[in-house]
Amino acid sequence: MMANKNELLDLEKGFWTGDAAYFKANADTKCLVAFPQMAQTMSNADLAETATGLNRWRDLDIDLKGIIEPGSDIVMLTYEAHATRENGEPYSALVSTGYVHRVNGWKMMFHAQTPLEPAAKT
Repeated sequence: MMANKNELLDLEKGFWTGDAAYFKANADTKCLVAFPQMAQTMSNADLAETATGLNRWRDLDIDLKGIIEPGSDIVMLTYEAHATRENGEPYSALVSTGYVHRVNGWKMMFHAQTPLEPAAKT
């Protein structure tokens, strides 16, 4: 199955701006996450709980840096993200996300963020 880049980027944007229902619908049963403050496997339900008002984003800009499809049902993408938190604080990060194709579409199964200094936007 060939991954559609625009479909994946739309999914990715939804994880930045969507609510818990979006996470439940688009994350796999288990998802491996890596952030500076944590690295762990999270269940779909636990991951959905992270989609709270305090963590929502606006003014999202995604600069895709690479995408690979190592198997017919797995795709990995990496990008630089710039966004503004709900409280107005700017945020920039290098991000990598992995998707697996299931019967009901692409599901996020891996997500990692490495924060950048806000001035790093190019």
